[in-house]
Amino acid sequence: MATSFLSTANTFHSSSPSSSSSSSSSSSSPPLLRSRFSCLNCRNNARRSVICKGNNDPPSKIPSLTKRSLSICFISSFIFPLVGQGFSDANAAILEADDDEELLEKVKKDRKKRLERQGVISSANKEKGYLQEVVFKLSKVGQAIDNNDFSTASSVLGGSNDADWVRNANLAFNKLSTSPEEKSEVDAFNSSLASLISSVTQNDVQSSKTAFVASASALEKWTALAGLVGQLKGL
Repeated sequence: MATSFLSTANTFHSSSPSSSSSSSSSSSSPPLLRSRFSCLNCRNNARRSVICKGNNDPPSKIPSLTKRSLSICFISSFIFPLVGQGFSDANAAILEADDDEELLEKVKKDRKKRLERQGVISSANKEKGYLQEVVFKLSKVGQAIDNNDFSTASSVLGGSNDADWVRNANLAFNKLSTSPEEKSEVDAFNSSLASLISSVTQNDVQSSKTAFVASASALEKWTALAGLVGQLKGL
């Protein structure tokens, strides 16, 4: 703005009518005006030199505060993400440690339950005997149904859901069943067994076969869930 102002002033000065006769009138100009004009020229020249010097200052003369600000910005932009990443990694490590502890606790609890279950099964010889009788009876009933021998099948089943072997089987189921899945399979077994007894009593071959398969399947699933695989013969 100062440079523009000076150039405009020079234009005004060169275009003024007195400029053409400045050389002729300078000798006749009053001494006071000449001194004032010289002072103005000195001031203008001084101002020009200051402005040019200000515009041409080398980069090294940039205020130190600006350099410091740039340095702080650079360091902040470089270090803060690293620090943030460090915090993120630390948080991830903490979460991983928590997950590992939870997993370890779960493994310990599962192992404890498994050992407890094994202890119960090992001491449940009477209950395993009841369940072994169920396997034998179902095997005989299946053979009788294949031979259309419903009298034998009905005799083996006892003709009622209240037979001794059925009650004993449910005692064993109740003692050895601990999970909802196991209890669900017990209910499925009792339901299909009731259908089997009814179908055999009515000499219904197809319904008897269907009910027999459902009863054997429920017993097999319960045995696997209860951890008795390999401890009952015939399955």
